[in-house]
Amino acid sequence: MQNRFFPNTWNQFQRLLLTGCLVCLLGSGLLADPPAKSPQPAESAISLFDGKTLSGWKVLDHAGTGGAEVKEGAIVLKQGEPITSIVWTGAELPKVNYELTMQARRVDGNDFFATLTFPVRERYCSLVLGGWGGGVIGLSSINGADASENETTDYLDFEKGRWYKIRTRVTETHLQAWIDDKQVANINHTENLVSVRIEMELSKPLGLSSFHTTGEIKEIKILPLAPADK
Repeated sequence: MQNRFFPNTWNQFQRLLLTGCLVCLLGSGLLADPPAKSPQPAESAISLFDGKTLSGWKVLDHAGTGGAEVKEGAIVLKQGEPITSIVWTGAELPKVNYELTMQARRVDGNDFFATLTFPVRERYCSLVLGGWGGGVIGLSSINGADASENETTDYLDFEKGRWYKIRTRVTETHLQAWIDDKQVANINHTENLVSVRIEMELSKPLGLSSFHTTGEIKEIKILPLAPADK
């Protein structure tokens, strides 16, 4: 009800009250733009390893390879001089909007034990696990810089014999990676040039490699993702 003795004061009070309510709503986030949605699974995960054979994988026959085998439900990349690699030869896999998960561990040696090479649209990149003497992690390469010298460079003291959960996600704009529950990479691949080192060229389109080290990998799965809403 409007105050008939002080109409101007009453109108000013109403405006102040309305302004205060709007400020409170904005501060609480109720009227703010909603956060960007993360990509959601488009279908169920596809297993890339049956736990028994190397079906769908090829051992790269290059000089110095240690070879690979399946033992106790895991792919064993035997220590090479210097590199042992396997590459996917099975059904065609997505190049964008997917998430690849696996478990990996170092059994022997002191360098990378399960470096993953994977597609990023029409390019490729590698997630290095324990390179450059045992502890360096990161993406190779970003704008021509190796995993040891770009913005994704980090260090992790990998315990021999311990399984680590590895997760790599490629969306329409970003390339992300986690080790266990820690995010170790988050790059906008539309604004940066991703590539692989020459040693990993033969591991395209999807490959796993060890360097002077015996590594084991299991539970390799790829999950197609629906594009996030713009």
